[in-house]
Amino acid sequence: MVPPQPFIEDYAFLSDMESGALVSRSGSVDWLCCPRFDSPSSFCALLGDESAGRWLIAPATGVTSTSRSYRGDSFVLETIFETDEGSVLLIDCLALEEHSRPNEPRAVFPEHIFVRMVVGLTGRVPMRMDYRPRFDYGAIVPWFRHHDGSVEAVGGPDALDLVASIPLEVGSGAVEVDCEVGAGDEVAFLMAYHRSHLEAPVPDPANARALIEGTAGFWQEWADRCRHEGAWRDQVVRSLLTLKSLTYAPSGGVVAAPTASLPEEIGGSRNWDYRYCWLRDATFTLDALLDHGYSAEAREWRDWLLRAVAGDPEEMQIMYGVLGERRLIEFELPLRGYADSQPVRIGNAAYAQFQLDVYGELMDSFHSGRRAGLETPAHAWELEKKIVDHVCRCWQEPDDGIWEVRSGAAHFVHSKVMAWIAIDRGIKAIEMFGADGPVDEWKDTRARIRQEIFERGVDENRRRFKRTYDDPELDASLLMLPLVGFIDATDEIMANTIAGVEQELVVDGFVRRYRTEKVDDGLPPGEGTFLMCSFWLVDCLVLLGRQDEARAHFERLVATGNDLHLFAEQYDSSSKRLLGNFPQAFSHVALVTSAAALSAGKARGLRRGSA
Repeated sequence: MVPPQPFIEDYAFLSDMESGALVSRSGSVDWLCCPRFDSPSSFCALLGDESAGRWLIAPATGVTSTSRSYRGDSFVLETIFETDEGSVLLIDCLALEEHSRPNEPRAVFPEHIFVRMVVGLTGRVPMRMDYRPRFDYGAIVPWFRHHDGSVEAVGGPDALDLVASIPLEVGSGAVEVDCEVGAGDEVAFLMAYHRSHLEAPVPDPANARALIEGTAGFWQEWADRCRHEGAWRDQVVRSLLTLKSLTYAPSGGVVAAPTASLPEEIGGSRNWDYRYCWLRDATFTLDALLDHGYSAEAREWRDWLLRAVAGDPEEMQIMYGVLGERRLIEFELPLRGYADSQPVRIGNAAYAQFQLDVYGELMDSFHSGRRAGLETPAHAWELEKKIVDHVCRCWQEPDDGIWEVRSGAAHFVHSKVMAWIAIDRGIKAIEMFGADGPVDEWKDTRARIRQEIFERGVDENRRRFKRTYDDPELDASLLMLPLVGFIDATDEIMANTIAGVEQELVVDGFVRRYRTEKVDDGLPPGEGTFLMCSFWLVDCLVLLGRQDEARAHFERLVATGNDLHLFAEQYDSSSKRLLGNFPQAFSHVALVTSAAALSAGKARGLRRGSA
């Protein structure tokens, strides 16, 4: 019988800002992709079982209790195991080597170093280390060999070197070590990734402490720069750290999540690969960073956007690879799937969809940068003008919408509003910042879009906005309309829309995207509630002056995070489990935004605005 998998919230996340790992509460690395977030995995038990690859370090006898935390504001994970024989501390991190040894050139380092150190606290505890890498999502059992004091695992283009402060022995397809750790003892394991055709230095176990300390210091220094005045500082800082950790440092792009195919419903088919950079994330992420003092990161993200979308706006995609790659071909893997949730998808076919709203997201991100004082290069404004002109030509076309439905294009009200935003932000660049452009022509189109939205996008019987021109169902994306400055939250139509969401889409205090049993989105019905949409409702309640309700709703949402303040995409209130890819950038950005709004006691803390 296959043992049950850990709950999604039972995982911790580690990052070196190029790759990411998930470590279970029991001390097993069940997910790691190297050398990039979107590379084929080296450990993939998350989507299968141990045969797909894992790295376990844990007491060999029964564990009576486990506690864990990050060291301060860092991504150095510390797990304490209590046993009848005594207690041990397991320290895990993906090392940021250049910050640990700043006087040495990066060229002397392997591409990635995973540090795991066992420290004896009390008694004498027998420990078990089971290391079984499997490359290409479990498809390749590597060839093991002793090499320069390490055990090298080679398979196809990938190689891993494992070294330790104790002897290592290769078994059948794995390295297994049994040892006993007493109070004050330290046992270090270091695993370094390199490309199999290249020679790379093997890390020295004696440097484990320095790597840990340097990594912790880097994260703490970054967190100390955070400007947040108000409550929920721990959650806000952890969310900002998570956004930083999801940044691919060489390019500045931010992935939506470090995982693939974690289900939106246990046993369901809504399983997607989120290890890519969505343009829609631009405004969300850029504003959150700017609002909290991280202008350099916001500038890097803005520059990534400029490179990624360079060219004809008609060819602009809704997502790209971390370096701006455009072909993100989707395919399925023959894996069990997390908790038997299939199919297991790698790649994301939505990259080829037409989503009208991303033009508005993109223009709004540039507008946010201007408001925050980021300089707009001349070539950036030329691109922006082309984008606005393109929206003026294509806004009447149906699209696939913010939720990337697979049921065919439609006239989504949210998409039309974001087309209005794209043109509006272009006009504001001219009127507020002195840019040049055909402002009268753009104003005419902006007015036409607004008129059509109120003529075709409003359910006149219930005096509220519709999901699409042809579907009166509600959609949580409509909560965005007052947040982007399209309409005041207190307007009758918008207030009725918010009330409708509360009545029809809220389940146990959490917001669904839409009723999947009533909306054809091309997939079987069933999914959790969306944390991002739930935070949007908090923002709308702030705009309506319902501060106490907004605060209570926010507190309920914050409580869904795990013990490390990490959030997935969705939440199932019936089972009280996180669902979807983890950790999810959208959820963390939305938390930061709502916390700022509530702390300010007014709408100025909202992510966006027309000012």
